[in-house]
Amino acid sequence: MSKENPKRKLFAMLPSVDEVLNDKKIMELSEKLPRSIIVEAIRNTIECTRNLIVDLKDNQIDSFKLDYNSLIDNCVDLAHNNYNLSLKKVINATGIVVHTNLGRSLISESIKGELWQAASRYSNLEYDIEEGKRGSRYSHLKDMIKRLTGAEDVLVVNNNAAAVLLVLSTLAKGGQAIVSRGELVEVGGAFRIPSIMQLSGAELVEVGATNKTHYNDYEDAITDNTKVLMKVHTSNYRIMGFSEAVSLEEMRILGDKYDIPVIEDLGSGVFVNLSKYGMTYEPTIYDSINKGVDVVSFSGDKMLGGPQAGIIVGKKKYIEKMKKNQLTRALRVDKMTIATLEATLRLYLNEDEAMEKIPTLKMLTYTKEELFKKAKGLQREINNYTEVADNINIEIEECKGQVGGGSMPTEELDSYAVTISSNNISVSQIEKALRLSDKHIIARVYEDKYILDVRTIFEEEFRDIAIELKKTFGGK
Repeated sequence: MSKENPKRKLFAMLPSVDEVLNDKKIMELSEKLPRSIIVEAIRNTIECTRNLIVDLKDNQIDSFKLDYNSLIDNCVDLAHNNYNLSLKKVINATGIVVHTNLGRSLISESIKGELWQAASRYSNLEYDIEEGKRGSRYSHLKDMIKRLTGAEDVLVVNNNAAAVLLVLSTLAKGGQAIVSRGELVEVGGAFRIPSIMQLSGAELVEVGATNKTHYNDYEDAITDNTKVLMKVHTSNYRIMGFSEAVSLEEMRILGDKYDIPVIEDLGSGVFVNLSKYGMTYEPTIYDSINKGVDVVSFSGDKMLGGPQAGIIVGKKKYIEKMKKNQLTRALRVDKMTIATLEATLRLYLNEDEAMEKIPTLKMLTYTKEELFKKAKGLQREINNYTEVADNINIEIEECKGQVGGGSMPTEELDSYAVTISSNNISVSQIEKALRLSDKHIIARVYEDKYILDVRTIFEEEFRDIAIELKKTFGGK
């Protein structure tokens, strides 16, 4: 006679799916979530518990307790997790303003009403109201961008890599594009200028050395098959020391001499001269157009502070060719991007308004006095909510932030942070608890301190941080 499996009683205690569905908590949950989501969560929870029993060692069986209430709670939590959107709001306490992993630029609160109108109602996306016939989706951005940049024409696609691809595919496919070796950048995610150029059908001609490229290097490389002279702004790194590059003015002279268009990939688009606000000078789009560049491409998010987009500005004769390129259809932007970008760009008509209302610009140009005041406010909020203050150390310290998003790599942003440390809980436990909390607080850890850089934290988020810290340290 075979010996009875000692785990059989534990398996028998597992409830059926129908039993769990009749539980009071689950019935209440069914009023909020779809039945399919709830049933899936129940089945997965029961299966996980079953696997836990299977993995028990003989000496663990007697001490194992099947907690029915915990099982129900796990079902509820899993159902909520499966139903909630994967893309969640987080609190950025890293001090990195254009944080690629956290969504890059933030859209201005002042334009949300217009965006909702564009999203929730019909619009004249491709309809000319005055003429009463089909129009172009790009006409909505044309006048605004021309006004801000001085360019003859405009085209917008879904990101700057797409913009560079479209420019090269239109102007250099089957021919040669000359680029300095020091400008063959990788823009993130292993997307590199040479790869994009190859995809476009243009032949890359590298000139100069990594650190030095001269006017003659470009001129000596020109052949009958040269289609464009390309300049790439190294926005995500800098070559320092013994270095030299050919200016846009010199490129223009060379382009005119041989009747070859000069194109520039600016990477991060900037409309405001940030050196006026104490930051390192970053070339603006207006500067490039004013210096005679035929076609300029740049990002709509990053430094510009708008939605993800690739903006192409320049001479009308070249932009018109791009509009007829079959790639344009594949790379086009939707109504939300158009509405968001137009409303954001309108803020730039008044520089003071742009600096105040576009979150990226406001965060980049905070004064140290403003940041210290924010830090005091966050510290005060944490002290008000954290009743176990004797268990934690809460200090205000100076720190350094970053622009981020592959922009202005040498720029360090002086800032203030509220730092948290404790003798009872390790800093890694604090970081994990707040990251996995309902508010998903993302911060830095350095020298056994949890660092909340206030530059990228909104004041209305102070209370959320304080409440989550209170929970972490045992408060209710």
